[in-house]
Amino acid sequence: MIEMTLAEVAGVTGGTLHRLTEEQAATTTVTGVEFDSRAVGPGGLFLALPGERVDGHDFARGAVTRGAAAVLAGREVDAPAVIAPQAGARDAHTYLGSVDPDGYGAAVLGALGRLARHVLGAVPGLAVVGVTGSAGKTSTKDLLAAVLTPLGRTVAPPESFNNELGTPYTALRVDASTRHLVLEFSARGAGHIAALCAVAPPRIGVVLNVGSAHLGEFGSRAGIAAAKGELVEALPPGDLPGGRGGVAVLNADDDLVLAMRSRTPARVVTFGRSATADVRAEDVRLEAGRASFRLVTPAGAADVALQLVGGHQVSNALAAAAVALELGAGPEQIAAALSAATPASRWRMEVTDRADGVTVVNDAYNANPEAMTAAISALASVAGPDRRSWAVLGPMAEIGDGAAQAHAATTRDARAAGVGRVIAVGAPDYGPDAEHVDDVDAALELLRAEVGPGDVVLVKASRSAGLERVAAGLLQSEGLVRR
Repeated sequence: MIEMTLAEVAGVTGGTLHRLTEEQAATTTVTGVEFDSRAVGPGGLFLALPGERVDGHDFARGAVTRGAAAVLAGREVDAPAVIAPQAGARDAHTYLGSVDPDGYGAAVLGALGRLARHVLGAVPGLAVVGVTGSAGKTSTKDLLAAVLTPLGRTVAPPESFNNELGTPYTALRVDASTRHLVLEFSARGAGHIAALCAVAPPRIGVVLNVGSAHLGEFGSRAGIAAAKGELVEALPPGDLPGGRGGVAVLNADDDLVLAMRSRTPARVVTFGRSATADVRAEDVRLEAGRASFRLVTPAGAADVALQLVGGHQVSNALAAAAVALELGAGPEQIAAALSAATPASRWRMEVTDRADGVTVVNDAYNANPEAMTAAISALASVAGPDRRSWAVLGPMAEIGDGAAQAHAATTRDARAAGVGRVIAVGAPDYGPDAEHVDDVDAALELLRAEVGPGDVVLVKASRSAGLERVAAGLLQSEGLVRR
């Protein structure tokens, strides 16, 4: 973060000083923000946010004792603080929902957003890249960090920090030396992405796909497309001078995404397997779950051999390549970075081998019908014709009225792909061809009894199911090798 005084923080956020003299505020500096009081250190600004179990305001004194410069709070606390104004805070969507009945957290998030917008505006030449889509945002974000870092300091979110807290929190990791900021933009309703773009205005916007994730909230894929397209609508015109022109990077293989070209003032660059895509993949091959292909661009071509598991990673890699080309990388440099990239975020196609030859594919962070299809395909490719395969599946959340059909279709797809056993954990009905168990403990009991050397086990569900515990239970042994 660019160093600021508490007086400057108060001025930017519209907050008022609490237990701070004007002299103290003018001489005390802030060098970062933190929402976990246990992680805050000297120079940190502690964000007092309410949660399901505790309220950050109650930890203000402890944060300052640990060295925090002050607290950004929504109400008075027992510590030096900048109190964020509540005026207008309730007008903005906040992921805090019912845990914030008094609006104190919304006030803090509003102030945090204003602080992030100010810091980003103070870094000349910073390229902000926003990524959205129903699936693949985090993997693409990680690939973007891999291909852009050789060009200059790049900041990207840890894990999936893609909401009203995660976006400004990540943006505030930028300092004067940062050249690229990569952000994920998620949406659970209309206007959410537009609000995130107001906090961190992107110059390059990437739309990966329009699928069924959050179909329950949006009602239709058209509604999802309308929300995802808010990203390209927020981009600056493509003809601005001095490298400031906007660029919309759109998936040529997804008709709903490609149609967004009419919604943006930015210059459009397309990616995909389509022969008409500006950045495309040719001669795609899949071996043991990993894809290789010929990267073809207007600037030349190069060969890519991904270490990431799953054929769906080709599209993510092409999106990252298109952005890197816009920011000055050449095809060979991009191909080398993509080929060297390894999984950087937890529980997304993490492949680990046990000493007895069992392979566990932990993809338990999230799930929707399209992501399930991709994961099943990857499982079949990793297993090949000679290894027994298991799909351990939990619920796909927030996909609307078609949930029952989607779960049953996943089992049919798994069977058609040659998956040997489908284990459904918990409530979702994956149909008569799946074996149903009540919970994680029951799933582990079955797997420990029946999984044998050489088997491949995929674990996948929406995050709320907590199926990463199944993968962890299977890997509680010696001789593990992450690959």
